[in-house]
Amino acid sequence: DLLDRIDDHKFQQPHGDRSSVVIEPWLMDQWFVDAPKLAKRALEVVENDVSKFIPQQWENTYFEWMRNIQPWCVSRQLWWGHQIPVWYGHDGMIFCKESYEEALEEAKIHYGIEDVHLTQEEDVLDTWFSSALWPFTTLGWPEETPELSKYYPSQVLVTGFDIIFFWVARMMMMGLHFCNEVPFKDIYIHALVRDGKGQKMSKSKGNVVDPLEVMEQYGTDALRLTLTALAAQGRDIRMSDNVVEGYRNFITKLWNVSRFIQMNGCQWDEHYDPKNCKLDVNNWIIAKTQKAAKNVQKAIEAYRFNEAAGGTYQFVWSEFADWYIEFAKPLFNGEDEAAKKETQKTAAWVLEKILRILHPIIPFVTEEVYNLLYEEKGMLMTQSFPDSEEFPLTDEKAEERIEKLIRIISKVRTLRSEMSVKPSVFVELLISRANEDVQNQLTRQFNLIEKLARISKIDYLEGGWPKGTVQDVVDELTVGLPIADIIDVQAEISRLDKEIGKFDKEIAMFKAKLSNKNFVERAPEDVVEEQRLKLRDALSAKDRLGQALERFKAL
Repeated sequence: DLLDRIDDHKFQQPHGDRSSVVIEPWLMDQWFVDAPKLAKRALEVVENDVSKFIPQQWENTYFEWMRNIQPWCVSRQLWWGHQIPVWYGHDGMIFCKESYEEALEEAKIHYGIEDVHLTQEEDVLDTWFSSALWPFTTLGWPEETPELSKYYPSQVLVTGFDIIFFWVARMMMMGLHFCNEVPFKDIYIHALVRDGKGQKMSKSKGNVVDPLEVMEQYGTDALRLTLTALAAQGRDIRMSDNVVEGYRNFITKLWNVSRFIQMNGCQWDEHYDPKNCKLDVNNWIIAKTQKAAKNVQKAIEAYRFNEAAGGTYQFVWSEFADWYIEFAKPLFNGEDEAAKKETQKTAAWVLEKILRILHPIIPFVTEEVYNLLYEEKGMLMTQSFPDSEEFPLTDEKAEERIEKLIRIISKVRTLRSEMSVKPSVFVELLISRANEDVQNQLTRQFNLIEKLARISKIDYLEGGWPKGTVQDVVDELTVGLPIADIIDVQAEISRLDKEIGKFDKEIAMFKAKLSNKNFVERAPEDVVEEQRLKLRDALSAKDRLGQALERFKAL
């Protein structure tokens, strides 16, 4: 009942006798599906959120096509494809059956004779007709197979916006008609991958990015991570070697951190319980790991894959690799055996969670590292995503103390960089307005401050600041470095004046270009945007240098 033959009366054969005239293929009758009838339920399920488009705006494309749908011509005059299951008798009588044998039996009954000759329709079915049957025919339909009952309907379809009406709508109509259920609950419309300038890839333009070549140069995981990190809902992806190279560096970082952990005796201990940690730094990284796992899971469930990749990137690179590993080094090399063992076990425990968090995005390197460090646990692909039961209640006080410590160290590093203090020089750290709790905390963590901020000692001020001290604010504290005797102040003032002068010239050049109406209107959009970015960068750099100059002049 799905196929409805609609004759074009201009080309209809006289008296229904198909053998009486010769008709060119393009004049032959066509076969149509009553799409307006099928579209009714397919519209309702999306309107009532039984199936959802993600991002939601793509449902408008679906609605526009479905509400204005016309009968669907499913016959194609091609040499290949599935022939339409229709056979004709000598008088043009139509027999629509699954097989020739079934059609022949019906024809014998109809004509009342045994000697019947049937001719099958030469047209083949539109490719989207068979594609529309894909969600259930691949599972054994029309038989009631175990696969059909288990996997239909599926949870999510991932596809491009350009085939919403070609494929998504047709699968929806067919699934509802034959299986009485939607074929999928969520329809995720992924971004279009463009070149580095935002242009659609084209062979004629020569700007096609071959994924096989990218994988060969940077690795499959680097490409996967790049596409995931750039897959913001509603935005197209700009692909370039520089972007992929940046994410390749992240994978290299993960690999190097894993080697460092292995070299420092950090082994998996199935009896390790994170609730028993005593050190603030270990409680801090456990809490950060828990938050990362929750945020990534939440982002994946909402199909915000860029947030999942970006959040993991930030956590692994900054909090785990840059901060925790640096905090751990003095503990690995220290004389406190209890602190060393706790940190070794914590590092191995956290890395195991990181690999499980990252596995959906970069499965190859995570599987390799997991098999090297956690061989006794089996393959990573068989493990579950970290859940809340694996984490203890977070120690908020420990988190606050370590976060404050990070802000102090970061501020000291910034001051040293801006004031051109050499990394080899240890400087005294002066702090005002520090209460007893803060002083006790910094005393306990002095070995970390000493190593990471290159500090010789900490003094707490009650009165005024010594002359030649550069200062800045961290929360309720004021931190200062007495550097007047360490650097040549006048030479630094002269250097900064020259650098600011260079940026003044660049800023004037960028502003002149952007104020030129002909340039803005005629130059390609990506070129204009590049000039705007360069102007913003130059203004920001000049501002930083200006702040440093003011500090030098105040010494």
